Amino acid sequence: MKKHLFIAFLIVMMAMGSVVFAAGAEEAAPAKEVYFLNFKPEIADVYESKIAPAFEEETGIKLKVVTAASGTYAQTLKSEIAKSNPPVIFQTNGPVGLKESKSYTADLRNTDFYSILSDKSMALTDGEKVLAIPYAVEGYGIIYNDAIMRKYFALPDKAVSISSADEINNFATLKAVVEDMTKHKDALGIKGVFASTSLSAGNQWRWQTHLVNVPLHFEMVARNIPAGSSVPELEFTYSENMKNIWDLYLNNSTTAPGLLGSKSVDDSMAEFALGQAAMVQNGNWGASQILGVKGNKVADSDIKFLPIYTGIEGEENAGLNVGTENYLCINSNVSAEQQEMADQFLTWLFASETGKQFVKNDLMFITPFNSFKDSELPTDPLAKEVIRWMNKPGIKSVPWAFSIIPSEEWKNKFGAALAEYSVGRMTWDEVEKVAVDAWKIEYDLTN
Repeated sequence: MKKHLFIAFLIVMMAMGSVVFAAGAEEAAPAKEVYFLNFKPEIADVYESKIAPAFEEETGIKLKVVTAASGTYAQTLKSEIAKSNPPVIFQTNGPVGLKESKSYTADLRNTDFYSILSDKSMALTDGEKVLAIPYAVEGYGIIYNDAIMRKYFALPDKAVSISSADEINNFATLKAVVEDMTKHKDALGIKGVFASTSLSAGNQWRWQTHLVNVPLHFEMVARNIPAGSSVPELEFTYSENMKNIWDLYLNNSTTAPGLLGSKSVDDSMAEFALGQAAMVQNGNWGASQILGVKGNKVADSDIKFLPIYTGIEGEENAGLNVGTENYLCINSNVSAEQQEMADQFLTWLFASETGKQFVKNDLMFITPFNSFKDSELPTDPLAKEVIRWMNKPGIKSVPWAFSIIPSEEWKNKFGAALAEYSVGRMTWDEVEKVAVDAWKIEYDLTN
């Protein structure tokens, strides 16, 4: 009898142990998680504080968001991808960037995410493989505060004959307006016409990538080089045109050239938002920065765009710089389950009712997906301006040509040269030489 009781006791204890073990195993089981390496610091908070919690609530999947510091994405990706828990979703800026990560980029042909892309030709491919999908079309140019512009055009002693910013359509007119506004800056209540030309480390992308796009594009057109082609040598045909606008920025700024090395993009956007400057070069992604500045003084209806005019023939018919360097990829070296969760997240963000609201209201992307109705397009002022300029009769957007830049190192060298010129330690001829020589060196190294 005692033996039977003892056996029964053992059976009960073993059963209880199994339950405890199972519960412990359940607790120890790793949570489902997707690691997203984000490219844009200015929208990191939206992903972390809004999108990630909502996605987890609806799907039970955690979204881990890591954001690379400005100007360091390529290095951060290279470092993170080699770790035992690498990014599952990462970004690339176009064909040049993708070339570096092809060995760990998954084919997205059969994903739900690819199925919602309106124009499949916009994806980056390798043969039949679909490796990167664009998630936002963006535009950039010169953002201006129309309230300040109206105040200027109402001055009785203004030096120009035009009566609104809408009439500025070439560099000569822009220069005349800007320089006269500088003379009247006290009357206009501004510190300078242009916000600071930010040259601090990691903040030069507005110039060595975005501004140089204008002369690059027009050179490619003049040389009959197809968009996205590999270009072994830069002639810098329109170097003087870039100098035109660069000098205009420097000489009519809120900040003296010698102090620009300490200024960031955030500083520039804050100056504009606080009404200290009438203009700032940036893109539609800057709307959230302007509207998010504490004490912002610029009404939505006064945030407008002008193209970047440099004096190139025919620029009256040129619009904003419009394109994308925003592509999403999935890591092919992670498990099939992780890849599927990545597809689930990206499709959720750009096709679910919850996700689309974040895209429209918080990320403020102009997206290329057929999942968005007209009523779901962004309503922020700069996105609306991009759409307005894209639809202007007789105006052609300036496509993004900077994807042909051979390397990040070229951008760094060119940016450093611009900074040296700005403080008088380099002539423009020397800047031009750096651009041309570094291009050849970097092209040869990367090809």
